This record gives sequence, structure tokens and C-alpha cells, in this order.
Amino acid sequence: MVRQMTAAIFRGVGKPLAIAPRDMPEAGPGELLLKVAYCGICGSDLHATDTESYGLALGATLGHEFAGEVVASGSADFRAGDRVAVNPIRACDDCAAEGVCRDGLGALCPNSRFTGLFGPAPGGYAEYAVVRAAQAIRLPDGVSLRDGALLEPLAVGAHAVAAAGPVEGARVLVLGAGPIGVAVATMARLAGAGHVAISEPAAGRRRRAAAAGVDPVLDPAAGDLAAQFAAASGGRADVIFDCVGKPGLLQQCIELSGPRGRVVVVGVCMTEDRMIPRAALKKELTVRWVLAYTAEDFDRVVGHMRAGRIDGASLVSSVIGFADLPRVFEELRTPNDHLKVLIDPALPG
Repeated sequence: MVRQMTAAIFRGVGKPLAIAPRDMPEAGPGELLLKVAYCGICGSDLHATDTESYGLALGATLGHEFAGEVVASGSADFRAGDRVAVNPIRACDDCAAEGVCRDGLGALCPNSRFTGLFGPAPGGYAEYAVVRAAQAIRLPDGVSLRDGALLEPLAVGAHAVAAAGPVEGARVLVLGAGPIGVAVATMARLAGAGHVAISEPAAGRRRRAAAAGVDPVLDPAAGDLAAQFAAASGGRADVIFDCVGKPGLLQQCIELSGPRGRVVVVGVCMTEDRMIPRAALKKELTVRWVLAYTAEDFDRVVGHMRAGRIDGASLVSSVIGFADLPRVFEELRTPNDHLKVLIDPALPG
């Protein structure tokens, strides 16, 4: 008899997630069955369920920011009881034996898939999930399973900062104090930036960013943002990260940047946008677009966590169970004060 578990099921655009029983998966050769401890709700999950053009399959189980305990292993490298986080990039079948894209493209490979956003690879909005052993990141002593669920968004921040080039001593401005904006600001500080400021219109998120160690936190409605940043840092921004992804933000980054500045686009803009190229040309700006992360980015975050340089608790605004998931998931579609919301499948209800 097939054992059952509880999972969140995608029922279609415009419909809340359903919490329902689902057959428990089994680990095959080279795979791990994880008991999910925590799974984060990501903006990509919201995007994927917001439009049919994304291609998310009906019946899919979302969740790509998760950590858990191995309960069954089809790999000699792991055994039951090991604590792991998950790199959700799933290499195509042609590269499965190597575990990673043999061309070194990772998330950029058109044949790679993300666990939790790809039907045949259900994600962590469930009591149990199966991943390839190559996707598992062993958690060292001192890094909790709850912190393990934060590795993925922090790796996004690490990748964005690495893509910006050297930031030692630089004046850095981050637009948006959501989970990714705070992750970018955190990793920029740890990379040696001279000044790191974050701009956020929502008062609740400004408070949470400050509690996470970002200083200063600026209110764009309080006056000219360039002037606020210059007063706090002593000049114009050398590096600007757009962690919002809304029309008009790229042009704003260009206007805020100093000569020969760098703009890194991290936020996902889902609609057409417009910009004035001449404004960037006059400053000889570099504009860089980033997607996801590499294994090295995860390693960097794990190293910081193991050394106690990242306070994971300050990044989490709420921990919920399946009973609250459909409601909270829909609430996150509108402006809110949350940083990272984690799902704990073990919570009652």
C-alpha cells in the first residue's frame, strides 16, 4: 500500500492552493527522499501561479527553497539522518550522471529545470520530497535546518554581488527590501562594500531590513533618493541593485548611478519596460542581468552561516503550517511587510 503525505497542490491560475493528500515519493538510484523541515515561499512561486504563460502544470507542488532530513538514500554519499539543503537546479537527463550541466550553464541551460517549478520534480510544499543527490547541500554543525531553507535566496544575493564585480569599499544602493533585496545587501556588506543602503517604501519592510543589519534604510517617499543616499554615503552610488523588477526601475537606476557605475538587475519584471539608452551612455554605465546562482554561491553562504556572520532569524518574518498556506500565499501577491515566510509541515493543522 502506497503511503500518503500532505502537500500543497496548484489548481490553476486564480485559484488558491489546495492542501490535499498525495502519494509519498520514493528515492530511486542517485536520489534522496527528504522529510521537509522548512520551505520558503518565493516570489517566483507567485509569478508561476499568476499566469498560464508560465507553463506550471496543474497538480504541481511548488517549493524550491527547502531543507530537510534524509529518510531514504539511493546514493552512497548520503545516509538516513543527514541534514541537507537543496540546490533546486535539476540538470537535464543527458547531464544527470554528472549531476550538473556539462556545459557549465546551470540555470542558464534551456534544458535545466527547477525543482518545484517543473511538474515531474515536485517541490518542498510537502511533507516529503525527492531530489537528486547532486542537488543536496550537506549542512554543517551549527547551521540549522531553518537556516538551511534560507540558503537559496541568500545564494541569489551572493550571485548578484559576485556578478557586480569588486565591491570592496564601494557605495552600494539596493532598491527593494524584500527577501532578495535584504539578501543582496547582506552579501554586499560581507563582500566588503564601504557603504550599503537599501531603499524601500513600505515602513514594515524598512524596519525588518534594519533589524537584519542593513544601515541606512531609506524611504524613497521622504525626498530625493539620490540626495538621501549621498548624504548617508558621501557620494553617488557606485553599484545599484534593482531587486524589485517593476517597469521604470531600470531607468531610475540609470538616473541614480554615478559615472561609470554598475547596475545589476536582480528583480523579475514580467511586463514590457522602457528606458532611455542615452542616459546610460552618457555615464558609460555597465548594466548586468543575473539569474539564480552557482554551486560556489551556495558554498559562500554556507561559509558565512557557519562562521555566524549571517543572522538567519532576522530574515524570517513568519513561520506557517499548511492550514495557513493558501491564505498567506494569496496575501503575498499584494504589497506587504513580510521578509521571508517559511512553511513548517510539522505545524499542527
